Amino acid sequence: MTANPSSPDHFRVISPVDGSVLFEQAYQDSAALSAVLDASRQAQRAWRATPLAQRIALVQAAMQWLQDHGAQVAESVTRQMGRPISQSPGELRGMKERADHMCAIAPQALADLVPAPKAGFNRFLRREPVGTVLVLAPWNYPLLTAVNSIVPALVAGNCVILKHSAQTPQIADFFARAFQAAGLPAGVFQAIYARHEDTLALVAAPQVDFVAFTGSVAAGRSVQRALGDRFIHAGLELGGKDPAYVRADADVAFAVENLVDGSFFNSGQSCCGIERIYVHRSLYARFVDDFVALTRQYRLGDPLQADTNLGPMVRADAAAFVRAQIAEAVGQGARALIDPSAFAASREGTAYLAPQVLVDVDHRMRVMTEETFGPVVGIMAVDDDDEALRLMNDSPYGLTASLWTRDLERATALGDQIETGTVFMNRCDYLDPALAWTGVKDTGRGISLSELGFAQLTRIKSFHLRHPA
Repeated sequence: MTANPSSPDHFRVISPVDGSVLFEQAYQDSAALSAVLDASRQAQRAWRATPLAQRIALVQAAMQWLQDHGAQVAESVTRQMGRPISQSPGELRGMKERADHMCAIAPQALADLVPAPKAGFNRFLRREPVGTVLVLAPWNYPLLTAVNSIVPALVAGNCVILKHSAQTPQIADFFARAFQAAGLPAGVFQAIYARHEDTLALVAAPQVDFVAFTGSVAAGRSVQRALGDRFIHAGLELGGKDPAYVRADADVAFAVENLVDGSFFNSGQSCCGIERIYVHRSLYARFVDDFVALTRQYRLGDPLQADTNLGPMVRADAAAFVRAQIAEAVGQGARALIDPSAFAASREGTAYLAPQVLVDVDHRMRVMTEETFGPVVGIMAVDDDDEALRLMNDSPYGLTASLWTRDLERATALGDQIETGTVFMNRCDYLDPALAWTGVKDTGRGISLSELGFAQLTRIKSFHLRHPA
């Protein structure tokens, strides 16, 4: 049977690199998905009883398998979603950093919590695995976003079912092969191919005990609705419109170098990428000139070529959305400072889109208020910290915010007032695995990474044991 992307029985992955059909797979039917749920339930009791050190060792062996096959995995990432092959190996390194950290802190994070001694009693709180964790992973960082939940869930004693984006299903297959090679018991980790409606049915299934979802706000609401009256938790990492503020005391050259990268890395397709920049008026002209000059040095083209540092967006329709948002802003008075014709690979109707820098922007424009998820950034001049703070908080999202300054005390004070999950000073677009990854407002709820990342993947049981008389 030859399928098309909207076939009820099959799906195709169309590579943004050249428009070719990269992958074709049949969806699993309800009976097959039911068997997956049953296998997870059956495997979980023995897995949770497996000593923590052994669980950690098996997970680390799987992560090492992915590193050992890194060249193949990196090329698969590039072909599926378009990131330059020069950059895809960096995702594997980031995945290892996060996995290593979560494994290292697991003994402490999962240890019993013991209150002050009380004569005649043993009292403690124990973290138990919730059971089966359903991970719904996105395409933009297909390894990093998945490992945020997969590793701590397994280490904590849960079984995991991974449903990856239909754009990057081969990554789910790599994870499955890695865990199989590591010797993980059958049923502890399973990857599935499911239709949208069947995925939501899994969310609602009584055999699922936690849902870890990363994606759009609209899709997050669908997951929330599917939970209905179920009394289980869900981690929802949703949208972002992350701001940066360049204060009057900033190192301009350093800020430009890092904010250009923060805006355009991965073709701007990062939930914590920089989408709007506020610059103190005293630095504004120099900052914009230097920002544009560095942006013009990008090489947009075939991501499989080693000298390409800006690849296509994930799909042609995603690029069309960004083009429309840019055109709308220009129609409202914004100025586009980059000539797309200077980037020969940028062509209407394709996923290849030149980076763009917009000035004369304001918050009437969607490009400054709604998630763009593409290689475009708006830059505004501000008069002081108060104006910058007001504009940074003028957003339905709150994932990260980036401050560029030499004043640590002032950055901390501003950070206390910014409505966001993470405050950066003199860096951006990075997840520190020792810190909680979380957000506010429409960015979602829940926490991944850090010791707190184990909390939502476990449930507390209190032990109150009175000694015999």
